[in-house]
Amino acid sequence: MSTRRKFLAGSAIGAASTLAAPAAIAQQGPIKWRLQSYSGAPLGAHVIKPQIDAFNEAANGEMEIELYYADQLVPTAELFRALQNGTIDAVQSDEATMASPVDIAVFGGYFPFATRYSLDVPALFRYYGLKEIWEEAYGEVDNVTWLSAGAWDPLHIFTKDPIRSLADMKGKRVFGVPTAGRFLSQYGLIPVTIPWDDVEVALQTGELDGVAWCGFTEAYEVGWADLCNYALTNSVTGAWFGSYFANTESWEKVPPHLKELYLMSIDQSHYYRAGWYWGGEAKLRVEGEKMELTSIPPEEWNQVVKDAQVFWDQIAEQGDRPKRVVDAFKKYAATMEAAGYPYR
Repeated sequence: MSTRRKFLAGSAIGAASTLAAPAAIAQQGPIKWRLQSYSGAPLGAHVIKPQIDAFNEAANGEMEIELYYADQLVPTAELFRALQNGTIDAVQSDEATMASPVDIAVFGGYFPFATRYSLDVPALFRYYGLKEIWEEAYGEVDNVTWLSAGAWDPLHIFTKDPIRSLADMKGKRVFGVPTAGRFLSQYGLIPVTIPWDDVEVALQTGELDGVAWCGFTEAYEVGWADLCNYALTNSVTGAWFGSYFANTESWEKVPPHLKELYLMSIDQSHYYRAGWYWGGEAKLRVEGEKMELTSIPPEEWNQVVKDAQVFWDQIAEQGDRPKRVVDAFKKYAATMEAAGYPYR
């Protein structure tokens, strides 16, 4: 009897200790993260906010992500450094815009003619080796973890004066992402880098002649379609490459189940954006009334496509990893062309 009482007493003490542990953990409070997106608030309402709201609710008080939009905590061009030193815990952006120091940064954002449709991006990462290349590149960077890449919208040029030929691009100052701007500058387009929130005023004052940053969905959503009169239907590429990153020290402090929840929420965001953009692009090209549609004749635009191949080869010469990415693009494009409809 005495032995049994001691056993039960010991069990009770053990149980009490076990039950007390969660209370001790709970007293520490939820994990707090700060995430900054490349996007301004009107666009962020679609490309990031639904995901963060869903994650915070599903995390059930164990973790909370504070969401910040373009330039709210740090300038967009300093996002990578701020992420690396722990000023912020997570980032949603493309590599080129956030000045990522990896040798594949040129492929983030809009790489000329690398894609035609939004589904090209996940296909390239899942089946053509881009996921492994991105993981390898960021594995060489201290305190930054690359988590996932997804597709955004195609790249069109929206301007106050019409573009109906390559010659019409000359001298037009446009707000745009770095790689596409670098490519298009050979036709006289002048890329201008300013804070995202300043674009609207710059269009109003004449500092900018247009934007080469997005597709129709964003141009209408953020108000740029109210200030631009013309939309060029020729697409420089079919989808923007955007990624999610985490400060490695912050990421390692997150328990496995919340890591998985966060990665699931990223996939949800990829899915939400795919539908929002795909439906929006078609609807606004057909029903949108704010901008007149223009196009560059096929015989001129075919030269742009050929110039892109030269650009690809120039980038491939920069190193082994860039070459592997370009090789993946070429193999993918050849496969899609051979497959035919509905792929190409």
